[in-house]
Amino acid sequence: MIKVESIVKSFGALTVLKGITVEIPERKVVAIVGPSGAGKTTLLQIMGTLSQPDKGKVLYDSTDVTALNDTQLARFRNSHIGFVFQFHHLLPEFTALENVCMPALIAGKSMTDASNRAKELLDFLGLSHRFGHKPSELSGGEQQRVAVARALINNPMVVLADEPSGNLDSHNKEELHRLFFHLRDTFGQTFVVVTHDKELARMADLQISMNDGQLV
Repeated sequence: MIKVESIVKSFGALTVLKGITVEIPERKVVAIVGPSGAGKTTLLQIMGTLSQPDKGKVLYDSTDVTALNDTQLARFRNSHIGFVFQFHHLLPEFTALENVCMPALIAGKSMTDASNRAKELLDFLGLSHRFGHKPSELSGGEQQRVAVARALINNPMVVLADEPSGNLDSHNKEELHRLFFHLRDTFGQTFVVVTHDKELARMADLQISMNDGQLV
């Protein structure tokens, strides 16, 4: 589904990615592992069109996203890619329901349609009793599930997650990891997860190991 071809990325004199080529299959949970500084997050950001490579290209099916302009990229990203981060990035002044609705509203859906879809997802994730709660009123695990619902609302091709369980206790970490596989099986979702968690990496359908900007 995603093809990364000969990606090179440098920051000043430091080359972070050194000709990475890898394919991400559909309907799989893929773990990207390796030591800190290996280039994992940079690779994920380039897959997610949040950063552009110096060389190489990224294909989603037949679409070369590295050839899109900023407006096209923003539209593609909103429609085809979901993001889950370690620190949630939920908007503190909005409720759980409103946070989940945001990407759908940006995509041009009505508040009614966005709200109905958000309620379905939050209910599916066991948060139907938290619709009106703001992030500060939610536990860390609940905040991360709200972030997952937000990532899923536009039915993206892929969800990219950067250390999504890094801030969670062991119970909530296990719950989140199980959720990824449940969503894979229920919705056919693809997850690409940068993680230091050995258990998640062991469970993944595919493990991509990196070191010093290269695949191991």
